[in-house]
Amino acid sequence: MHPDHQQEKTRPRIPLAAISIALLGLALLPSPGHAATRFYRLGSAVTLPGKAPGWDYLTYDAARSHLFIGRRHSGATVFDVAAQKVVATIADSEGANKAILVPQLDRGYTVNGDGTTTEFELASLKTVRRIRFGDDADAGSYEPVTGQVLFTMGDSGKVAFLDARSGQPVATLPLPSHKIEASAPDGQGHIFVAERDRDAVVRIDARTHAVTATWSTAPCSQPTGLDYDAKSRRVFVGCRSERPLLAVLDADTGAVVASLPIGRGNDGVAFNPATGRIYASNGVDANLLVIDQLGADSYRLEQAITTRPTARTLALDPQRDRVYLVAAEGGVDPAMKVDTAVAPFYPNFYFDHSFTVLTYQRTETTN
Repeated sequence: MHPDHQQEKTRPRIPLAAISIALLGLALLPSPGHAATRFYRLGSAVTLPGKAPGWDYLTYDAARSHLFIGRRHSGATVFDVAAQKVVATIADSEGANKAILVPQLDRGYTVNGDGTTTEFELASLKTVRRIRFGDDADAGSYEPVTGQVLFTMGDSGKVAFLDARSGQPVATLPLPSHKIEASAPDGQGHIFVAERDRDAVVRIDARTHAVTATWSTAPCSQPTGLDYDAKSRRVFVGCRSERPLLAVLDADTGAVVASLPIGRGNDGVAFNPATGRIYASNGVDANLLVIDQLGADSYRLEQAITTRPTARTLALDPQRDRVYLVAAEGGVDPAMKVDTAVAPFYPNFYFDHSFTVLTYQRTETTN
């Protein structure tokens, strides 16, 4: 017998089943460049009944799983994200653009377009009273050191301050802007405010009710969404410029230390300090960008997810690691004015019974 044939005859045989299992294991291994990634995806879409909607900001109450939606003409809608249904509309809050929450006082304050705020109890959602502080209002935020609520008034070119404990107006501060957008406190008695028509961010001292700094956001123009990171002392600003950007500003010097591309039609920027992630919702391009903070001056895109047209504002749910947006089905009527500053065919009307709450959550995906 040939020696090679003898070796072949005595070589141990591997069972066919074992070979099959090994090959299956190799097939399941991720190939280079196709690693599993936890992308945000649409988890639910709940359409709310009602007339043609108008809306603006979203605010989330993590203690009660309540998403507050500024539905303008309808008032402030309270959506329970756990039960996936509307549980209340804040009484006497017609015209609400936003709800500002003060959990330590069990209070919420709506921002009503006529220059009033509706004070309500967070626990019961019962209205306390409606308070006038000006002639118009757009948005605002709570400043914890002084215990004041700041309201932005773009038409009037002012911001107003209200004492959250007493509910009494305290002061007004004129600003050289009529497109006053989002704001965020720094936790040290200051509030950063975006001025869209001036391509600027101002820093306001809530103790003295005075502007202490004005910074250009260039190359980022038309700043809208804004949030703040207290640890790195960085201000995050979403801009609607011709080349939309997220700009990162040094909160001490105002210098733009980084910028990244985002989608068109930004109106919402939110930062999660627990994960170091920044979220930007963009209603014209219908996408949600998730950006990783690698360091105070270093950032990179983690992922971009398609959403729905008009989904421009957002709220974070850190406990569930979810992002909430809202959108509606709309159209352009040539007989009506079109806001071409946002987009050539930006909707100027919306259909009844089309307003939808969108929940995005992480799902493991293999690219």
